[in-house]
Amino acid sequence: MAEPTVTAKPAASAAPPSSSPELVKGLGLFDSTMIVVGSMIGSGIFIVSADISNQVQSPGLLIAVWLASGFMTLVGALSYGELAAAMPHAGGQYVFLRESFGPLWGFLYGWTMLLVVQTATIAAVAIAFAKFTGVFAPSLFSPNAWILKFGTFGPYQMGLNRQNLLAIISIIVLTWINLRGLRLGKLVQNAFTSVKILTLAALVVIGFIFSRADAIAANFHNFWRNAGLSAHHPYPPGVGTWEISTATVVGVAMVGALFSSDAWYDITFTASEVKRPGRNLPLALFFGTLIVTTLYTLANFAYLRILPMSGDPNGTSIISRGIQFAADGRVATAALQVIFGPIGAAIMAAAILISCFGCNNGLILAGSRIYYAMAKDKLLFRSIGTVNRRHVPGVALALQCVWACVLCLSGTYNQLLTFLICTELIFYILTLVGLFVLRRTRPAMERPYRAIGYPVLPAIYILMAVFLEIQLVRYQPENTWPGLIIVLIGVPVYVLWRIFSRNRAAQPAAE
Repeated sequence: MAEPTVTAKPAASAAPPSSSPELVKGLGLFDSTMIVVGSMIGSGIFIVSADISNQVQSPGLLIAVWLASGFMTLVGALSYGELAAAMPHAGGQYVFLRESFGPLWGFLYGWTMLLVVQTATIAAVAIAFAKFTGVFAPSLFSPNAWILKFGTFGPYQMGLNRQNLLAIISIIVLTWINLRGLRLGKLVQNAFTSVKILTLAALVVIGFIFSRADAIAANFHNFWRNAGLSAHHPYPPGVGTWEISTATVVGVAMVGALFSSDAWYDITFTASEVKRPGRNLPLALFFGTLIVTTLYTLANFAYLRILPMSGDPNGTSIISRGIQFAADGRVATAALQVIFGPIGAAIMAAAILISCFGCNNGLILAGSRIYYAMAKDKLLFRSIGTVNRRHVPGVALALQCVWACVLCLSGTYNQLLTFLICTELIFYILTLVGLFVLRRTRPAMERPYRAIGYPVLPAIYILMAVFLEIQLVRYQPENTWPGLIIVLIGVPVYVLWRIFSRNRAAQPAAE
């Protein structure tokens, strides 16, 4: 990737009223890349391969799911780099949508990030943190150890159990850390992300050095089984209500891989705090997503070299359960336990706890800047657009913390990630369409970096995302419609808020 030229400031036409001198420029290229990598590597890569394997029933399709998700992530990063370099302001994607389509679409994005996407991601990663703590104390942090159960609403079991209580505590602790200032937040991010990269790299090396002959025979001798274009797959797995095509099953199964690769764009939320943004934002997006995509693909090959993909849900050993039915979805700990025994599982679980903790630090740090930017545009309460004495948006951080904790009470890990990915795809599509819109409506906008592969790669991304969105709505409606309804509710909320804001602004004049 050619290094983009450096520019001192964005074009005047792109400068929104939401940029603020109160936030400090404290993030260099390394810090920015660590936010991209750290926000992406959380819990998913260590868990979701079990669910993906159960859906696709093919080692080849398992890898295809991760490669397709990695391709979409890289294309998205290359495209967002142009928008971020041209509009390096707090709020990132919120600003891109506002400038492309108007304030309503910016509001809907911020509204959805607060109620569904960013906060549900934080909740899901926090639940994964508690899930892996269960390796050390399975009875203490069991999802079935209820403290207070509110009831069952459709597929969701609402209430407080020991697992989501620990998840809530971890969110509160990380929010407190980020309230202490950007410097402490980025130090935590850099340290934890470095450990995560080393952990994934070690997992890959172990998988290729200590591979098992039985796993290789089971997985690689018929690598592309059940993968023909004319093949049909029973869905849901084990129920078979539908017979769906290979392309469709890959698309539906991509939810877990996309979630694992999600949050790569979080660095755009902190764009106003990045030094030399015209250079560092595109480079951080590219290098960060490339590192993670490579590690994720190699990690799945490592799983396939240690454990058979197919397994028995009632199996009594790790090998007999395979990747598909690893205990509580913990594929990574199962793989290391096969190689090194219980100590291996404990070491991997500890590393994943660090990974989840560091991931949520990045999500919490970046996400609060969206609501801060919205408040600066008078689309949320004014107090949310203020910073504390340590130059961070304290009220926005607290608001995000409260709602993420509420979401911890509302569903399981897999339900949360399907819930948020389907909703988030809408705004991925809109943002990439916005790239085309701004090229046409603002040709003179200063662009320190132009998206590689434009217009072909962004168009391919849009087509893939639309296909995935359709399949998720068709085959997982119970986990997708709630998020879509929340987006639509944002329209009357926006109208009422604008009326409220106008009336409030007119009051002093009337007096």
